[in-house]
Amino acid sequence: MNPFSSGTRLRDMIRAVRACKTAAEERAVVRKECASIRADISENDQDYRHRNLAKLMFIHMLGYPTHFGQMECLKLIAAPGFPEKRIGYLGLMLLLDERQEVLMLVTNSIKQDLNHTNQYIVGLALCALGNICSAEMARDLAPEVERLLQFRDPNIRKKAALCTIRIIRKVPDLAEIFINHAAALLKEKHHGVLLSGVQLCTDLCKVSPESLQHFRNKCTDGLAKFLKELANSSYAPEYDVSGITDPFLQIRVLKLLRVLGEGDADTSDAMNDILAQVATKTESNKNAGNAILYECVATIFSVEDNGGLRVLAVNILGRFLSSHDNNIRYVALNMLTKAISLDSQAVQRHRATILECVKDPDASIRKRALELVYLLVNESNVKSLTKELIDYLEVSDSEFKSDLTTKVCSIVEKYSPDKKWYIDQMVKILSQDRCYVKDEVWHALITVITNASDLHGYSVRALYKAAQEAGAQQDTLVRVAVWCIGEYGDMLVNNAGMLDVEDPMTVTEDDAVDVVEAALKHRDITTQAMSLIALLKLSSHCPSCAKRINDIILLQKKSFVLELQQRALEFNSIIARHEKIRSPLVERMPVLDEAAFSGRRTGSAPATVSTSNGTLPKLSNGVNKPTSPPLVDLLDLDVDDNPVPSSSGGDLLQDLLGLDLSATSGSNHVQKSGTDALLDLLSIGNPPAQSSTMLDILSSLDDKKGSVSAIDKLSSHSSATSSAVGSSIVNLDGFGPSQSLPETGSIHPSIVAFESSSLKLTFTFSKEAQNPATTLIEAIFLNKSADIYSNFVFQAAVPKFLQLHLDPASGNSLPSNCNGSITQKLRVSNSQHGKKSMIMRIRINYEVNGKTILEEGQINNFPRDL
Repeated sequence: MNPFSSGTRLRDMIRAVRACKTAAEERAVVRKECASIRADISENDQDYRHRNLAKLMFIHMLGYPTHFGQMECLKLIAAPGFPEKRIGYLGLMLLLDERQEVLMLVTNSIKQDLNHTNQYIVGLALCALGNICSAEMARDLAPEVERLLQFRDPNIRKKAALCTIRIIRKVPDLAEIFINHAAALLKEKHHGVLLSGVQLCTDLCKVSPESLQHFRNKCTDGLAKFLKELANSSYAPEYDVSGITDPFLQIRVLKLLRVLGEGDADTSDAMNDILAQVATKTESNKNAGNAILYECVATIFSVEDNGGLRVLAVNILGRFLSSHDNNIRYVALNMLTKAISLDSQAVQRHRATILECVKDPDASIRKRALELVYLLVNESNVKSLTKELIDYLEVSDSEFKSDLTTKVCSIVEKYSPDKKWYIDQMVKILSQDRCYVKDEVWHALITVITNASDLHGYSVRALYKAAQEAGAQQDTLVRVAVWCIGEYGDMLVNNAGMLDVEDPMTVTEDDAVDVVEAALKHRDITTQAMSLIALLKLSSHCPSCAKRINDIILLQKKSFVLELQQRALEFNSIIARHEKIRSPLVERMPVLDEAAFSGRRTGSAPATVSTSNGTLPKLSNGVNKPTSPPLVDLLDLDVDDNPVPSSSGGDLLQDLLGLDLSATSGSNHVQKSGTDALLDLLSIGNPPAQSSTMLDILSSLDDKKGSVSAIDKLSSHSSATSSAVGSSIVNLDGFGPSQSLPETGSIHPSIVAFESSSLKLTFTFSKEAQNPATTLIEAIFLNKSADIYSNFVFQAAVPKFLQLHLDPASGNSLPSNCNGSITQKLRVSNSQHGKKSMIMRIRINYEVNGKTILEEGQINNFPRDL
């Protein structure tokens, strides 16, 4: 029977499927056809086998299961005729893959067809083997494929070369038997055979060092000569693409030369001339020519050092940047990013063009150009590049401003020549209409300002002028401005610390208060809280405005935000009733440790630092903080029972927010420093066991969850804190004791929850006394390897009888060699407490050396009483 006469029924099925208006109708048609095909298979109908297989392939392409027809492929392959074999091999490649066990049954049929006298059947077998060859088939059929590499017909040799590529990828150990045959293919005249032969040599070099050395010694000169002939050849109609002779073959040869020249100086020297010739003579006004130039540039950057060639390659990429084609500009930016580590000076010559790409309408080009500009910045060009980027920041799209702001802030911080320039640039960035600056950036700015004692006056004046023009969306600028006005308001009013480059300006005490009052009207709670603190400090710096400041603070007594309401009441009491102790309470912050802050940001320093108990360091204004007996009298605490030692240097950090971060003893006679009493004054609760850095204090404001939440963020609480301290806390206006932190129940021993060769996870447990079914877990991650882990993400899952809540991790970068840790808090509620033990599945993702690593595990060793 003529096999092609069955096409009518296939066309009928396709027509019926296309006529279906719903998915249900289509499934009904497919179900009916599959039933008919199954009936024919069970009856072993040979006349319609090829037609049924053709319909099965169409059904498979629609996405329906066709596994029941796999054996029909094998039967058609075993048939003697070419038409049946063609349908059978096509079905084999579509319906099966190398993982199917039934594929073992077809190995013998393929071997017979590889030795067939009909070259078309041999071609069918090679195509199938090249598509679905498994490792076992590769070992069994490699001798036949090796023989066919010398077949008389060039089409068979080409298919045999492509099939060989599949074989050596599956079984690299077989590479050595194909080395000589692959080298012989490079001398072919037929471009199809040459193309497949060059690709085979490239793959052999990647899997076999012996092959790489062989081709370096035997084939480099021949390839360079052939590429020269190809580049200089006259018009050949059968290979011409846009006036260029066989660009596909030229690109493949360049890729092979790149592999051969990488890491070998002699081989690189042998190809320098032809690379220069291709780079200079290839036309760049056609896409085919641009493709060849791109591969030529990639080859130049990969082979051993040649300064002249690299300059030429960078200039080609510079021409690409001037193209109107977005794709060409994008690949040029990608390649320049790699080239900057090889020849930064050559790339610097195209800096202006790259900066223009930052302003490109295409988002992908903008982002790639910004990354390249970031790599171009150094000490000599930082000022000019930063000016260009900040100028563009004002007019850039809102979608791009976040990335651009992050990069500019990083550039300013990393390469700033002096602190004045750094402060100027950060003020410009913060002054944008919508500021996308992260919290850690403005925290760093405040740290720098505190360390630049000669720039305190200049900084507060610059920020004062910027805050006067600030809009409703510039909360970050306003926060830094009100902080500086609160700290250095006296320098602002008195024009202290004037620099030669400054123009004199007149600022009255009322003007300073006006700016802070305007900031208090912002909707952001953090800004409002910092404004209240600044007003409290200004009440000391500007005595004539104390009554006005008090009136402004009193307006917040009606605030719906508990934090603001509580601060307003307490600050009002300080200003109205206790003028004598106000000055020591609101004196300046100490100089913050820049090194410790930088270490915190990079994850190389611990999250908290202990406060020394020694004498108080001298402040920048020359005033030492005295002891504060009046605070004890104010709180009606017995002086004899509560002696007041001199406060520590770390206590000065508490003045900003009125928080007590010092440790207290659990004895009957509770020792309290002047700012310990300030803790009582602000009704914060039990004092924590550790102090914190300035970054923690600033970060706590962002939580907007009141004083107790701030304490939670600033330090970890000791379960053994004396209850006597909490009971002695009395508010100023008789509001009763403040709410203390929840008491914790019994402490369970910590466990090693997960440990691998490179990572260790430890769980520590605590419980709330009033809720024994809830367990608080602190997860501590340690990196035991010598590499830093980035983008660290921890995930966990629990059974239905458990409820799990994960707080944000302390960071996403895990230092090496256990030099630091990442912590994350978990809260687990057990609805079957006392009946079922806890169990948890975990997944940990991180990146190391550019590779993404996934580690998984199950934790079964929780204490039973959790």
